[in-house]
Amino acid sequence: MTVSTRIAFALLVMLPTLLTSACTAKRTALLPPQIASPIRHVLPNGVRVIIEEHRTSDVVAVQLWVKAGGRDEAANELGLAHYLEHMLFKGTATRPGRLIDREVEGTGGRMNAGTSLDYTYYHMVLPARRAVAGVEILADIGVNASLDEALLEAEKRVVLEEIRLGEDSPMRFLFRKTYETLFEGHPYGRPVIGTPDLIRALTRDQLVRFYRRLYNPENFTLVVVGAVNPNEIREAATRAFSRLPRGGTARLPAAPAGTLKARAVELSRPGAQAYLAMAWMAPKLDHADTPALDLLVTILGQRRTSRLTEALRERLGLVNSISAGYSALQAAGVLSVTAQLDADNLARVEREILAEIQRVRDGSVTEAERERAVTSAEAGREFQMETAEGRAFTLGRAETVWRLEDELLYLDRVRSVTVEQIHAAARRYFDPERYTKVILVPSRTR
Repeated sequence: MTVSTRIAFALLVMLPTLLTSACTAKRTALLPPQIASPIRHVLPNGVRVIIEEHRTSDVVAVQLWVKAGGRDEAANELGLAHYLEHMLFKGTATRPGRLIDREVEGTGGRMNAGTSLDYTYYHMVLPARRAVAGVEILADIGVNASLDEALLEAEKRVVLEEIRLGEDSPMRFLFRKTYETLFEGHPYGRPVIGTPDLIRALTRDQLVRFYRRLYNPENFTLVVVGAVNPNEIREAATRAFSRLPRGGTARLPAAPAGTLKARAVELSRPGAQAYLAMAWMAPKLDHADTPALDLLVTILGQRRTSRLTEALRERLGLVNSISAGYSALQAAGVLSVTAQLDADNLARVEREILAEIQRVRDGSVTEAERERAVTSAEAGREFQMETAEGRAFTLGRAETVWRLEDELLYLDRVRSVTVEQIHAAARRYFDPERYTKVILVPSRTR
């Protein structure tokens, strides 16, 4: 999907959450006329190839998506998916050392990677004439990464610093603790980045085993979007990826999330402000209620004119910031309301949030609010699909964690949601008596 609520979060990871939703009565074309529909092809060894000709500029986005994320790790493997992401661009037998860096950056390109609970992806933006080279590099690192032991040891300092920075960010820390509490005992409750002790003890053998287990053609999706000839790219993808042997080991299905239990966690940390998170279990990515929930969180708290923002920040002055979100993952979803505020206001803000949720459950959403939310979703879609890189991300994520055809139709599903369906979704998932609460309180107030 592409309504901003789901994309994202790519990466809070850490919470994969980037959210926005929207509405107008007027229908807009899903694909601008100058852009061809994406072409999907499956190679004999299982690699899925998605190509979209997008000639708004002379660049190409080339991405390799892998069905391997934090949820695929055993308890003693926490952080391996993320660590592997750090290592793959560091060389192969045919591209040793920093040759990949020079090959990409020497032509003005850039590359990076990201890991979430459900997937890992490797992405490049290159001059369009370098599209075939990008495909070849991604095929090479997909199965031939050297995973040099000296580089692996050196990278530990980088990852440990990343963990420290995450701990220092109150909002990232808040989300991690919220997921840990909400998904207690489930892989979604574990930190994608790992823990300091496991990272320090990580060995090359552990990383190689994880790599060999999950980095195989059946788990790969290659996405190429830009000013390219689709036939040439398909031929290049076939040459580069068809020679890779099947892995033979299918990815295990995502474990279903357990039943939500009401929990409250209060933690002390340095700082002058308190942070509040309230979270509810919600449906997974491909559920029929997902479009209604996308609109619901937009109405509640994704814009400056949303209900919670208007009431708690603008009118009552109780919070510095507040937002609502829906993070739809492959096996479950999370509805959340988060706020930054003075510690003295915590109890009242929680009551006000529950009161606003109850008003929505009671049927107070108007048609005008629904239309504004749809407009926001349409705008979010257009912004996300504006660049070759954004389009490639949207298509790759859809193919990896749900279905490409559903992604292409998703905005129409959002437009068809009624006010009654929004009310029903609020009643079904926003239980004012049963939710997870995490509070970060400034040390000086305790």
